[in-house]
Amino acid sequence: MDVVSALLAAQRAAGAFVIRSEVVAPWAIRIEDGAPLTVVAVTRGEASVAVDGHEPFALRPGDAAVLRGERGYTLGDGVGTAPQARIGPGQVCTRPDGSPLSDFRDLGVRTWGNVPGGATADTVVVTGTYERGGQVGSRLLSGLPDALVVRESGATPGTAAVVGLLAGELSRDEVAQDVVLDRLVDLLTVEVLRSWLGSADAAPAWFAGHDDPVVGAALRRIHHEPHRPWTLAGLADESGVSRATLARRFLATVGEPPMGYLSRWRLDLAADLLSSTDLTLDAVASRVGLASGFSLSAAFSRRHGRSPTAFRRDVTA
Repeated sequence: MDVVSALLAAQRAAGAFVIRSEVVAPWAIRIEDGAPLTVVAVTRGEASVAVDGHEPFALRPGDAAVLRGERGYTLGDGVGTAPQARIGPGQVCTRPDGSPLSDFRDLGVRTWGNVPGGATADTVVVTGTYERGGQVGSRLLSGLPDALVVRESGATPGTAAVVGLLAGELSRDEVAQDVVLDRLVDLLTVEVLRSWLGSADAAPAWFAGHDDPVVGAALRRIHHEPHRPWTLAGLADESGVSRATLARRFLATVGEPPMGYLSRWRLDLAADLLSSTDLTLDAVASRVGLASGFSLSAAFSRRHGRSPTAFRRDVTA
């Protein structure tokens, strides 16, 4: 398992909010849903994306963007158009003042917009939103910009293919559609990130580590076998270098020592298991390489400021 695979494996949609917007100018939608990650693609026309605190950018057919974090943003036909709709937490849709929508309405299966009856949309936008991120995913997200854009010319061949599949699935109502849409949102997110990582001027530190043969070998062991009783000497042996060499190169590329990274990775995995399974604390500890549930509880409380039990209760409430 390479570094990117391990980081992306935890970013799995479950009940993702997926919708197609069919619109005619003038149009603008304000999104303030607090979602940790959203992927946006345009299949027709052009859409302006204005993320709070950043310069607006345009998306055209074949382009896609991943929006990270909980910043609000506006989709529209241009920066000068006032929003006619607001999407808030829980994907509740209203007018910007909170009153019921009038300009936007349902247009079919998982489709909405402001297109008059019988008219053709100027622009079609497909949006997939992760409602909540896992703790392992937070390590991936922390290395991404608030908005990353992949143009058609720089996208992987799979990007266009997945956008087509996603748009096609949204055009019909089929059995198990939620499951299919979740996986397609995951695939599109991965394809966009792969495209971006292949061309980014300043890739995140964990990806730079992936490119380093020594650091990458250590990271793969940590990610794939966190349960093993790793020591710095053991990781260095697996990487084919001395402890001093591994420590120096790991710190230079990843930004923290190997054993510190391992400890954080284990606790991130533990948080993901606590939020997505009913495993006991001892079972979670065993899976992530800690000696016991007591050891997990002590380390987890230091890292997250609350016990594993309190964390599980809060995230599953």
